[in-house]
Amino acid sequence: MKSVTRTVELERVLSSNNIQCSSFHAGLNQTERLSRFTDFKENKSKVLIATDLFARGIDIGKVNVVINYDMPENSDQYLHRVGRAGRFGTKGLTITFVNPEIEKERQVLEEVQKRFEVKIETLPQSIDKRLYM
Repeated sequence: MKSVTRTVELERVLSSNNIQCSSFHAGLNQTERLSRFTDFKENKSKVLIATDLFARGIDIGKVNVVINYDMPENSDQYLHRVGRAGRFGTKGLTITFVNPEIEKERQVLEEVQKRFEVKIETLPQSIDKRLYM
């Protein structure tokens, strides 16, 4: 995500619905970041909600799903975000929320598809979750 505020709010909403999660953002001190990173790596926290601070240089096995709550600023950021899913021999799924009414988001989506020679489809009605567990 682009915003600490949105990251913290999403953590609050998910936690209030009994989803084990934690947020990772620039508003945390280094000790808290390390603690949350360790909890996620050790599967104590099932969902990690992160700003772009977490998008680069992090190698964690079994990150199967990445959800881009907001569209990255460019194709490089997109690649770094989605590159967390499906590593180390696992299958990955990426879901990106795009507002087609925002020109910049449409442009980045087109840039990603062209640069990486992929077609990003609309989310299907159902996803076989067994593929990503």
